[in-house]
Amino acid sequence: MDASPKEKKQPLLSPIMRWFMLAMVLANIAGMMTPLLMPLYLTELGADVVDVGLVFTLTSVAILGLQIFGGWVSDSIGRLRAVAIGSIGGVIGYVAMFLAPTWQWMIAALVIYQIPFSLIGPSFQAFIAENSAEENRGKVFGMTNTIFQITGVIGPPLGGLLVGLMGFKGMLAVSGMLYAMAAGLRIWMATTMKSKAVQNPIEKLTMGSFKTSMVKMLGMLVGGGVLTWIFITDGVADIAFRMSGELQPLYLEKVASIGVEQIGLLGSINAIASMFVPMLSGKLVDKRGERLPLICGFFLIFVALIVFLRANSFITFAAAWAVFGFGGGMLGPAYQSLITKVVPHKMLGTFSGVFNGTRGFISLPAPWIGAKLWERFTPKTPFIITTVASFLILIPIYFKFKLTDKDVERKKDQDKQNGVIVPALAEATE
Repeated sequence: MDASPKEKKQPLLSPIMRWFMLAMVLANIAGMMTPLLMPLYLTELGADVVDVGLVFTLTSVAILGLQIFGGWVSDSIGRLRAVAIGSIGGVIGYVAMFLAPTWQWMIAALVIYQIPFSLIGPSFQAFIAENSAEENRGKVFGMTNTIFQITGVIGPPLGGLLVGLMGFKGMLAVSGMLYAMAAGLRIWMATTMKSKAVQNPIEKLTMGSFKTSMVKMLGMLVGGGVLTWIFITDGVADIAFRMSGELQPLYLEKVASIGVEQIGLLGSINAIASMFVPMLSGKLVDKRGERLPLICGFFLIFVALIVFLRANSFITFAAAWAVFGFGGGMLGPAYQSLITKVVPHKMLGTFSGVFNGTRGFISLPAPWIGAKLWERFTPKTPFIITTVASFLILIPIYFKFKLTDKDVERKKDQDKQNGVIVPALAEATE
């Protein structure tokens, strides 16, 4: 039977998801102003290259526990409440960064700044999965990833421009005010809106429920199947990419003589390129599965790293950042869709927290190791390691990223046990 006109016109994003994405855009425009520039600000506060690696290593320690705890909180009290609480922590983090007088004090400020990521990060993917139908979830993730890239188009160049006009503290002040606006919107959503897409009963935050969730999730991660291979490959990738990721701005400034404003522009180029591919990735996911876009994404990142290592002008670096954007844009919808097909809806927040926290623990010393390799050998050494890893990851993705009947049935059984009801089409009320 043909679908009714109403069903044909059903938008991919429900009203509550559109409000959710608006708040996300505001918050992440603010957040995108700082990552590329933070290593430079740390050096302005007196840090050297090894100190910068140490800062990001130490702040990663705090992220581990916060993410695991944040994912469990999201599953227990609901996505919108967790996002609102995390946003309040983000405002406090901005104040702490603005007031930090030295790079040592900035370590504490950056730890506080991670509070929203620990609560909002696990909630983001889970909220989208719970408010979308499985048959078009790839396209939904593709659309939300495309919208997210707006923040990367605006944030980095705006941050670089503000640093040039007002200095780092001026940029932090503007970024903090914009984030405060997003926090206000999220608090309003948590107090006035309720999602009907997935019926998850609110649970009390007890140590018993926390322990139960952790045991279940760790069992799924090491129990074989797709989740185990995602965990292994993503862990290797995170180690390799964190060896060089935080050092990129320093490489651009000290080795390639690229200015702060141009570094911000590179971030914008990356985000613009990323906007062209998530919808394509989502369509490929819905039609061909997740492996094809994942292979394409990592191969493009490998190519981008080759171009980066050979670049000697801003134009060449811009080309590398564009290819980085194409590759990264392919990965997001595919990873997100694959995870929601094997992780029970009730545990999506816990999975995100445990997965990212454990992966973070594995890659904990990577920034410091990368800085040491920079000093002991050449500035290119950590980037060469990342390049090799991005190519080798293609092998397990091709052979092991296959969704089995056992994976699907285990997920359905868990959803039934948790009393989760996922309707075909997401609805929301205000």
